[in-house]
Amino acid sequence: MKLTPIDERLSVASQPSEADLAALGARGVTLLINNRPDGEEPGQPGTQAERAAAEAAGLAYLHLPVTGASLSRADVDRFRAAVLEAAGPVVAHCRSGTRSLTLWAIGEVLAGTLSRDELLTYGSERGFDLTGAARWLAAQDGAAS
Repeated sequence: MKLTPIDERLSVASQPSEADLAALGARGVTLLINNRPDGEEPGQPGTQAERAAAEAAGLAYLHLPVTGASLSRADVDRFRAAVLEAAGPVVAHCRSGTRSLTLWAIGEVLAGTLSRDELLTYGSERGFDLTGAARWLAAQDGAAS
């Protein structure tokens, strides 16, 4: 699992193994957010198995599956609320971490704590391409017109 710290509350990651989840629990992570739809690729553990492993490691668990095409404002709001309301550090994961960071970054732009002009740099400084987040925000602007 590749783990990338985003801020003091959130890290994003690629798909964790059961051993990774145990290590996260031992490091004080309090919430695991899974942004992958079940069946996205062969060999993926799936929600039930991942929930069981996360809870065995002492982590709260939220399954909030999204794809680029299905991402909604409700998903962004739910993700942001879960991170902000968590009792401690949060790890959110998808296949690579990009979708998880996209959810966070869009939420930050909508909350006014990150500007659209900073979005792509914010992602690239952390090793991620947030052009999908920029496209989503631009599409929302077009939908509001």
